Amino acid sequence: MEIGIDSFAAAKVNHYNDSKASAKAIAELLERIEMADRSGLNFFGIGEHHRKEFLDSAPTVLLAAAAARTNRIRLGSAVTVLSAADPVRVFQNFATLDLLSNGRAEMVVGRGSFIEAFPLFGYELNDYDALFTEKLDLLLNIQKNETVTWSGKFRAPLHQQAIYPRPLQNPLPIWLGVGGTPASFARAGTLGLPLMVAVIGGETHRFRPLIDLYREAGRKAGHAPEQLKVGLHSLGYVGPTPETAIADFYPGYAETFTRIGKERGWPPVTKSHFDAQSGALGALIVGSPEEVAAKILRHSEALGGISRFTFQMDNASLSHEKLLQSIQLIGSKVAPLVNH
Repeated sequence: MEIGIDSFAAAKVNHYNDSKASAKAIAELLERIEMADRSGLNFFGIGEHHRKEFLDSAPTVLLAAAAARTNRIRLGSAVTVLSAADPVRVFQNFATLDLLSNGRAEMVVGRGSFIEAFPLFGYELNDYDALFTEKLDLLLNIQKNETVTWSGKFRAPLHQQAIYPRPLQNPLPIWLGVGGTPASFARAGTLGLPLMVAVIGGETHRFRPLIDLYREAGRKAGHAPEQLKVGLHSLGYVGPTPETAIADFYPGYAETFTRIGKERGWPPVTKSHFDAQSGALGALIVGSPEEVAAKILRHSEALGGISRFTFQMDNASLSHEKLLQSIQLIGSKVAPLVNH
């Protein structure tokens, strides 16, 4: 199983408009990607948001900086908000990243869990699904063909238009990032795309019917089982002991998700809620290396086998030093336990 990290390039709490603090946060993020590379992790992903809390509005710029400072780790998005982007530019950016990284780039495309990108780039939220469907069709066309003829509703048509540069990898890997919508799982299977499932709450095993739907749709479309890879993105953190992991992670997690909950109508986070979420069946992957490795393996078995697991750690206001320590523990202890 591939093990990796996903980051949303969190800005320093209470320093959202402080450019010096933002510059320091980005420098520290790049140090963490270097640590992930040295620790033997397989993947590092950068999200895409257009909010003051995050510094990842231009993820391929961050990934390009990381490519110049790393040697073997694969670099990608987590996720690219394709509904509000131009597929031509998305492909060109990641193809350039692939050349820069000597064939280590990939992308996870999805619709995103926040909505700021739609008004920012002039799209209607009511067209949420239609935009994604059309733009994914164009992106996959570009992935397969150097010269493209295509037309749609939301973008000017292309007629025998050559699109450059071409990536080193052929094809450039494209995963489909999904939440909990059955149609999204079925679409990924029909298209034969690897699937990245974001499970940030609830009980992970409840996603098994959706993953079965994905695999069955892929089988009916004639795709080989090994093509239908499943990855799992979860909130997580590894500390030296269970007690230190929880003490480090819980306060910032509770603050972040209570704040987001005010926007979405969720109740405030409580310690009992956290304990349930970090228990045997819950989606949070927080604990010692041994506990975390065992939980990843349980989740993989519950979902019928996963090919990749990524930790999302920078939503709990953890210090740079704590995040570096956790990444080192994931590489040195968790990954070997998972793949022994």
